[in-house]
Amino acid sequence: MSDEADALLVREAQAGSRAAFDMLVLKYQRRVERLLSRSVRDSADVADLCQETFLAAYRALPAFRGDSAFYTWIYRIAINAAKRHRARQRPVESLDDDEGTFGTDAAPSDDATPEALLAGRQLARELDDAVAALAEDQRRALLLREVDGLSYDEIGDLMDCPPGTVRSRIFRAREAVAARLRPLLGGGGGRRW
Repeated sequence: MSDEADALLVREAQAGSRAAFDMLVLKYQRRVERLLSRSVRDSADVADLCQETFLAAYRALPAFRGDSAFYTWIYRIAINAAKRHRARQRPVESLDDDEGTFGTDAAPSDDATPEALLAGRQLARELDDAVAALAEDQRRALLLREVDGLSYDEIGDLMDCPPGTVRSRIFRAREAVAARLRPLLGGGGGRRW
């Protein structure tokens, strides 16, 4: 239903309705900002890049054919804007920050012991390291699935590969991360992603 609603709004925006495009911006602005904030640390830059993303989308809207979902299309535009921004900001940030991290910034609970907090931080660091150590295609597929919540089809569109390849990459990525975390989690079976 959402893709159909987006397609209708896109057609109306292509026909000249600014209100329709404004609705698309309202719907996706927060998601685009979250996406950009994983690559760009300065909140002012995130806001500028978000605006740049939607401005580029507005200008390119007549060429949008609807071969993919609107969010998939805007996602690509945002990723490209972030890459251009990082290229302008030499020296380049660590490649590990390219897709974001899984680390937790949540406030500790009142009943958390110092040992539990330390173990949690260690686990988060090890998880970040495990994800950073993955092959680029595996890391990107895993993050698109687990962080962005995209479907296998959407990830396939973004990565220009079939959904079966996406599933395989995510499976291999999960196995590699689980193998690296197993010693910290007691080495046993435990829950697998």
